[in-house]
Amino acid sequence: MSLATVYSRTNDGVNAPLVSVEVHIGNGLPALSIVGLPETAVKESKDRVRAAIINSHFEFPAKRITVNLAPADTPKDGGRLDLPIAIGILAASGQINLNPQALSDYEFIGELSLGGQLRTVKGVLPTAYAAKQANRKLVVPAENASEAGLIAQLDVLAPSHLKTIIAHLTGAETITPSVTSVNLHNTNYSLDMHDVKGQHHAKRALEIAAAGGHNLLMVGPPGTGKTMLAKRLASILPPMTEAEALESATIASISQQGFDIKQWGLRPIRDPHHTASGVALVGGGRKATPGEISLAHNGVLFLDELTEFDKKVLDVLREPLENGYISIARAARRASYPAAFQLIAAMNPCPQGYDCDFKSNCHCTPRQQQRYRSRLSAPFLDRIDLQIEVPRMPREQLQRAADGDSSEKIRQKIIAARERQQARQQKTNRFLANREIDQYCQLSKTDSQLLAHAMDKFRFSARAYHRILKVARTIADLADHETLQTPHITEALSYRTLPLFEALPQT
Repeated sequence: MSLATVYSRTNDGVNAPLVSVEVHIGNGLPALSIVGLPETAVKESKDRVRAAIINSHFEFPAKRITVNLAPADTPKDGGRLDLPIAIGILAASGQINLNPQALSDYEFIGELSLGGQLRTVKGVLPTAYAAKQANRKLVVPAENASEAGLIAQLDVLAPSHLKTIIAHLTGAETITPSVTSVNLHNTNYSLDMHDVKGQHHAKRALEIAAAGGHNLLMVGPPGTGKTMLAKRLASILPPMTEAEALESATIASISQQGFDIKQWGLRPIRDPHHTASGVALVGGGRKATPGEISLAHNGVLFLDELTEFDKKVLDVLREPLENGYISIARAARRASYPAAFQLIAAMNPCPQGYDCDFKSNCHCTPRQQQRYRSRLSAPFLDRIDLQIEVPRMPREQLQRAADGDSSEKIRQKIIAARERQQARQQKTNRFLANREIDQYCQLSKTDSQLLAHAMDKFRFSARAYHRILKVARTIADLADHETLQTPHITEALSYRTLPLFEALPQT
């Protein structure tokens, strides 16, 4: 036959739209043209495909070859279409005798080397999920087999060479479908909370943050353990569900870093440097790729030296912190990525940082303190549920042996609290809507007056009011109490009254 159709897929955010690779071979001057909105890497595939076919001991047709990538208005990029183009040329030229229906049972992705070997590509996981939905088998390079195999009940064929997959399609040799074995409840974190000495107040705040999915800001001098605490938050979070693990793995798969099978089931921890731009954090660029907040989906985004970040960069986090997703609009692309991350931030109380307990013992002038703290906008800080001080510890406490609970023991308490939340409202307390807050966070008359007095004294916003109630609800869940009580409210209030952000005297 002179016409062949091979199925493949391209990446469009977290989706993988179908691409029909139509190959026609006709009379005319020898040429190979690719149409259908191919980008540079796709256009260059003609040279790779020609060399791969010849070096695999097949004949490259000396005719006019037209390759159409349909639909024509969907951008195609990368080298993933090399394999389907090569198979389409071989099928259309009659070098492999295939029933057209046999080709329709497969989807192919893979970059070809000049020798015909298949090279790994990015974004395999969304393609694998879409192939299963379409009830087709998926052919991927051998190095991508473990990633594609994460999709249950999908037949994954992982040849290492073009000749191998041709032999399978013609029946000369059978490729055994690849099987991936993973541990869904992977909690093999290298860091443990037991390593942290002292800082019981900070550990308690971290426990509450983990139980309710709340954001946390730690303020203290250098060397007090802020970074040490933040990097251990993931070790006390509940194991990921299969849906959560698949979401996080999909985002990593389409990113520049790719997906590592060893990270399956582990909550992501992202800690971008303070020189990161707004696009690096929320995503974007020419191809609208995911940023750090999406790579931290279902995990932790740790911003160390918070005040060293550009103020405009921090303010781009305001909507994702509220909504749990980010929509990126560019001239040529538009994409929406999930971004349900926990923000853990750390900062010094003043520019100098050392020997400073806010106002009483600081060598910085009030103007210096004001300039330093004004790098954080009020709307941004309003979205951080827990704001605590991490003070310097006495030398004697540092010399003692660690005596705190292990991450595994703390995790069991947090799992129990999360189970109560799921049974009650099917979501963590952080994502409670206003109507749900009214239903599940009811206060007694005394507690209402207490909270109203705190609202007036500290000039809390309506957002802060609701977040205090959410934190109080989490504290009650940790204590296995169905109703909110005064100790829960007072403890939640204590995490919103950090004196760092009180008005400073003017010089």
